[in-house]
Amino acid sequence: MCGIVGIIGTEPVAPVILEALKRLEYRGYDSAGIATLSHGEIERRRAEGKLFNLEKALEASPLDGTIGIGHTRWATHGAPTERNAHPHATDSVAIVHNGIIENFRELRERLTAGGAVFSTETDSEVIAHLVTYYLDKGFSPREAAARAIGELEGAFALGIIFRGEDELMIGARRGSPLAVGYGEKAMYLGSDAFALAPMTNRVTFLEEGDRVEITRGGATIHDAEGQVVKRPVKITDVSAALVDKGNHRHFMAKEIFEQPEVIGHTLSEYIDPLKDSLREIALPADLASVPRVTIIACGTAYYAGLVAKYWFEKYARVSVEVDIASEFRYREAAMPEGGLAILISQSGETADTLAALHYCRSQGQAILSIVNVTESSIARASDAILPTFAGPEIGVASTKAFTCQLTTLAVLAVRMGLARGVITASDEKRLVRTLMEVPRHVAEALTQDHAIQALSAEIAKARDVLYLGRGHNYPIALEGALKLKEISYIHAEGYAAGELKHGPIALIDEEVPVVVISPVDNLFEKTISNMQEVIARGGHVVLIADREGIARAGAGLWATIEVPAVDPLIAPIVNAIPVQLLAYHTAVSKGTDVDQPRNLAKSVTVE
Repeated sequence: MCGIVGIIGTEPVAPVILEALKRLEYRGYDSAGIATLSHGEIERRRAEGKLFNLEKALEASPLDGTIGIGHTRWATHGAPTERNAHPHATDSVAIVHNGIIENFRELRERLTAGGAVFSTETDSEVIAHLVTYYLDKGFSPREAAARAIGELEGAFALGIIFRGEDELMIGARRGSPLAVGYGEKAMYLGSDAFALAPMTNRVTFLEEGDRVEITRGGATIHDAEGQVVKRPVKITDVSAALVDKGNHRHFMAKEIFEQPEVIGHTLSEYIDPLKDSLREIALPADLASVPRVTIIACGTAYYAGLVAKYWFEKYARVSVEVDIASEFRYREAAMPEGGLAILISQSGETADTLAALHYCRSQGQAILSIVNVTESSIARASDAILPTFAGPEIGVASTKAFTCQLTTLAVLAVRMGLARGVITASDEKRLVRTLMEVPRHVAEALTQDHAIQALSAEIAKARDVLYLGRGHNYPIALEGALKLKEISYIHAEGYAAGELKHGPIALIDEEVPVVVISPVDNLFEKTISNMQEVIARGGHVVLIADREGIARAGAGLWATIEVPAVDPLIAPIVNAIPVQLLAYHTAVSKGTDVDQPRNLAKSVTVE
């Protein structure tokens, strides 16, 4: 995850920004840079690679200035070169940016037609030119920034400074975290409080859609509607373990809310948005000729594999078998010559999955692993790996690792469909654009947090909860039930909605909440029919659906959770968010140990 630091002070800020960026190295990066105002003019130093290179550049050519912004970049658009490193700048504006700007092509074409000259391959540079465009139209820096930010589509966090304005810095967040720090003689902006900890322990965490105007005297925060609002200033503990939870009570909550950002980083590894195409990736087999795909995993990763089965069969028209690793390793399964085995593991150390990998190797399968730890045992034993770029996941219950696994698998399904001639070049462009929308839609789904929190207080009273879904939402129902079980200790089961009358309907009564995942798709009417059978038997139905689905669902619902209306390809990723939040808040209501639930370990390294 990229890192942002901004400072308005009374002493030269570049050395302090550099030290703050070092505290953000844990987020991962491949280039870095700092921009300050020197005698009112924007000056920059940037470097490819580690901060040591930027430090050498600053030693060779120091930066003056008491206002500045810095950035550690994880390449999203454009190679990790010095030219593409942040901050990006025009003569009038310098910006740092985390996230993905979905509509950067349209903005870039418009600005280029108006005379703007772009010097990088990044989506971020368009922000600097867009703010400059409004400055040239006569708007004040505050107005220009507000208008430009209002035109951006995607999930992002921003820091902006202006030529000749050494008393002003603008910050904004939509989907990516951003915090404001209050010092004695300085003000700060940072991706998280950990970066600001040595400088201040008084921090305000911006909320979704906030824009902040920072001066040496304080900060003025505007909400998503442009209204001036007050956000609480919190006193943070400077220990890394506590501060790194950000504005959240638990690591699990922080990791749920990191998903727009980490999904964006995962997408950036596999998508070239400038060309609306997939990047070339090293794979262990010719996808066009693979006779069968075998997906093997445990727990949440297994449910990611179940979703992928729908994707591979629909978009690539290839036969797929999904198996639980602990069962697969003892089945002595027959595997076709030339088959592809995909092993999914967050840690890359799962013992059963590693044993299954060795069996697949003995059967002549090509081995591809999807892991979050690239130096893990499973990664090292594979022919090729697809990293998920979720970053460290502290909470035992997997959240961001799951959605990054889904994101990676979705990309792979499109890649395989293209290789097999099922997907055309025009299909590829459409699906790539759809995938780029995921961070924004996930950020939108996260806005239901408060409503889900209120509902969870009622769910916490239940002894049993059922989850229902059809198609690719069936694995999300399974995942929702698993999350609730593992952190709240409430008994929960996930079922395919069409299986309801084959037994599970006997469990329905007035005491059993039933969570139905059914946004409008080709199976919507069938799922709603199953849902009405639950309502007729007194079940308390919680419907997770888009606005149209909620309107069409009929009477008798106990509660609803609205998700964005999205393309079916990305629906499972977006629909995972409310079931994660529902489990989290229910566990908090019950007072359980959310981050370290009883009897569970983050990585299962023994049978």
